[in-house]
Amino acid sequence: MRKYFYYLLSVFLFIQYSNAQDRITGKSFATRSVVLGQNGMVATSHPLATQIGLDILKNGGNAIDAAIAANAALGLMEPTGCGIGGDLFAIVWDGKTKKLYGLNASGRSPKELSLAYFEKQKLKKIPAFGPLPVSVPGTVDGWFELHKKFGSKPMTEILAPAIDYAEKGFPLTQLISWYMNRSVPFFKSKGFPNIAETYINQNEGKLPKEGEIYKNPYLANTYRKIAKGGREEFYRGSIAKTIASFIKAQGGFLSTKDLASHKSEWVEPVSVNYRGYDVWELPPNGQGIAALQMLQILKGYDFSNIEFGSAEHLHLFTEAKKLAFEDRAKYYADMDFFDVPLKQLLSDEYGEERRKLIGERAGKYSAGKISAGETIYMTVADKEGTMISLIQSNYRGMGSGMVPPKLGFMLQDRGELFSLEKGQANTYEPGKRPFHTIIPAFITKDGKPYVSFGVMGGDFQPQGHTQIVMNLIDFGMNLQEAGDAPRWDHTGGASPTGEKTTNTGMIRTESGIPYSTIRVLMGKGHRMGTARGVYGGYQAIMWDDKNKVYHGASESRKDGNAAGY
Repeated sequence: MRKYFYYLLSVFLFIQYSNAQDRITGKSFATRSVVLGQNGMVATSHPLATQIGLDILKNGGNAIDAAIAANAALGLMEPTGCGIGGDLFAIVWDGKTKKLYGLNASGRSPKELSLAYFEKQKLKKIPAFGPLPVSVPGTVDGWFELHKKFGSKPMTEILAPAIDYAEKGFPLTQLISWYMNRSVPFFKSKGFPNIAETYINQNEGKLPKEGEIYKNPYLANTYRKIAKGGREEFYRGSIAKTIASFIKAQGGFLSTKDLASHKSEWVEPVSVNYRGYDVWELPPNGQGIAALQMLQILKGYDFSNIEFGSAEHLHLFTEAKKLAFEDRAKYYADMDFFDVPLKQLLSDEYGEERRKLIGERAGKYSAGKISAGETIYMTVADKEGTMISLIQSNYRGMGSGMVPPKLGFMLQDRGELFSLEKGQANTYEPGKRPFHTIIPAFITKDGKPYVSFGVMGGDFQPQGHTQIVMNLIDFGMNLQEAGDAPRWDHTGGASPTGEKTTNTGMIRTESGIPYSTIRVLMGKGHRMGTARGVYGGYQAIMWDDKNKVYHGASESRKDGNAAGY
């Protein structure tokens, strides 16, 4: 009888504590504890890049110096998601002025390429690969704009660690090795020039696997030129000439004039208040305000009475996403070319109006009527209170397949995200910035910094941002648990590239969402599915103003690492 009692007791204790993953804290979703530090914090998607950023901070650099150094390292160490052939966006909390600043460092389309060219070629959409989707790479100018406004150390010192790793090599991580050994052969099979020369021949004639040493001397030389010659070397010097002549030879249109005329833009971040917290994003051409629109709809529900991961939670979230993404398809574009109705889209009144459309079953929506005309994310904080939320990407993983000779990087294919349908907000025009998926985020509380965060991953990003905000504010999770909690996404619906809504789409869930939830959602008319590797990459830093301590968290689904001191 006693043996039977102890058996029942053990079963009871297992059921009670199995959800906590044997963690004594009881944080059921956390894969590890939050990282803590008083003087600085770096959270990136690669441990070596995090160490580089931390070294810069310890050697007297500030958050912006460290962010640029880590981003340069990621362009080498994670070429499957980012690099100086891509674009950059950032939100900076300046510890001196106690103010937020936004930087849009995205590039524009070639001025010699017109919509008529695509019509003549009978193209219904811009190709994903090759020279046509290549727009001006904005990252390098973004670095120098950030450095000019906030930086302290010389760029020669900031870029030195990445140059050293590019020349001497470093071991490839499991995830990046998998992506590279999938992507590089794909581009090589298409016959694109300089693929083998850049990624294989510099590594003893083979593409390294996990744990093997990867080098990129071409990129080291390019970084050295940028460190010495500044942004002018990239946009007007030998690098610009190499890029332009290569793209022209491939049948593309990007010119030295396009590169020489490029400039980043300092913009005012925009926000909505969610239960006393101000959540900040950048205005279009990015999609950050989709997260804000979702929060405006969702704040009308009392989530203190709704369980995380329940059918009601996922249903309300998904319907809010559908509504926001219909507006995204119609209104989000380069604001130099289209009068995006920001004020109306983010107003409480409009959020309430859209919320009324949500019923008990899966809905199909259209955009509201308004009167109006694969990526890396990282964040750094320093002892002076400055925090930077930075995202940078090539798009479609490695990018367009266009690798200029002996430069060591691939150019982005962001131009694919234009629409070729006349009369839309995001319709292709020369010198226009395409709709962008990459978005950094920030949260303030009572005018003070709270969380610098981001979740990369294409269309998932506004959904990921919204999930993180709700996990922190509605469900009381700590910074690491908020990122480790199971995620879901909704696919389908209209897009700024011209796709129309044809059905209610599909919800894809991670394994942590219970089957009981899935069954109820199916009963509400939702199509359900699963997917792997689509749920983004999270990094975050929280400022504890009471104890004057930084909290750091990183993505458990990738190679991420947060470290402080």
